[in-house]
Amino acid sequence: MNRWVRWTLLALVSVVVVGCETHRTAVTTAPETPPEEAGLTVDVKELGATATTPTAGATTLGGPLPGLDAEQLARFNEGRDDFVEEDSIEDGLGPVFNEASCVACHDAPVGGTNGRAETRFGRWIGGRFDPLAEHGGSLIQDHAIGAVAGGAGAFTFVPEVVPAAANARATRITTPLFGLGLVDAVPDLTFIMLARLQSYYSPSTRGRPNFVTEIRTGATRVGRFGWKAQVPTLHQFSGDAYLNEMGITNPEFPTENCPQGDCGLLAFNPFPTLNNDGEDVERFADFMTLLGPPPRGSRSLLTALGEYWFGQVGCAGCHTPALVTGLSPVAALSRKVFRPYSDFLLHEMGALGDGIVQGRAGPREMRTAPLWGLSAHTTFLHDGRATSIEDAILAHSGQGAQSRARYTRLPPGPRASLLAFLRSL
Repeated sequence: MNRWVRWTLLALVSVVVVGCETHRTAVTTAPETPPEEAGLTVDVKELGATATTPTAGATTLGGPLPGLDAEQLARFNEGRDDFVEEDSIEDGLGPVFNEASCVACHDAPVGGTNGRAETRFGRWIGGRFDPLAEHGGSLIQDHAIGAVAGGAGAFTFVPEVVPAAANARATRITTPLFGLGLVDAVPDLTFIMLARLQSYYSPSTRGRPNFVTEIRTGATRVGRFGWKAQVPTLHQFSGDAYLNEMGITNPEFPTENCPQGDCGLLAFNPFPTLNNDGEDVERFADFMTLLGPPPRGSRSLLTALGEYWFGQVGCAGCHTPALVTGLSPVAALSRKVFRPYSDFLLHEMGALGDGIVQGRAGPREMRTAPLWGLSAHTTFLHDGRATSIEDAILAHSGQGAQSRARYTRLPPGPRASLLAFLRSL
């Protein structure tokens, strides 16, 4: 009997005996590995779950959380209507922007992602990152409202471009929004505790929270949304998107973006006052909060075995299988276990970093991408460079290099089962 067949049979025994819960030290008959090679993961019970903590339900992609009452379902539907509505210049669109609606980036289905790519830029000088705000950095708005007349006179707004002064440029694809209400409902302390547990059990791959300011309260919070975990709440995510993606100012983001950094051009802005009183921001946040998590695909003994190898090679060290929400006024979000396969922490990713600094997130740091809903993706990683799940694994660097190396050393059978597991997410 060859080695991988023997390991597979032993691992199957482990899967049957132990089950599919994540354990830091599980009883197993799988081959012993030294500590630095073991797939150490955090048990969900260490993050606040008990034997009676229910699991959050899932529906079809784009559907609401199961268990919403009539009022909450109405809020979801109203938010969805705003989400798909196309804004106009009269609504405050622009003068520079990326898209005229949320759904233009987040469809396939509504709330997902179509892989729309956006550009970040900046300049490294003397070992320091300059976002080149004077040139409109660090986010490019690649659309503009064009010719306008009135106010200061006739003028034509044009899309922004990466300025010649930039020596750093990164592409980021838009992320799906499924299940983010559950992520929003996780207490900050959980992420802090998770980082400490990683430091103790797996220091070479430990993550760290990105501490950011919550605009609404002025409090320092743990960021969890965006490729750099630069946004702490869905409400702030919503207001940020209205300003930076659509150019629509709102109470938390009242200052218009200066086209290509030239604030003098705002004299020609046809709607210079506050564009939105915050109602649409609230509705967008409601839609994201109440949007259900992605459903799992079909599972089998092969995918169960693949989940075992997922842990053994170390993937689960950063792609934490399960988290627990705190108390929430929405019963469907309150004290629930959910399985995003992410710790939402920053990790040093070496060559896989994007070279951009945002707040306390460094140029080589990226937030661990959630793997739930992976089967609905056609491109992978922050810039869409990978066209297959295996390509994405092989591109891991920095703190992901050890897991990549372990994956490449797997025999064909275990490797195929791991990929089957990932395709079931």
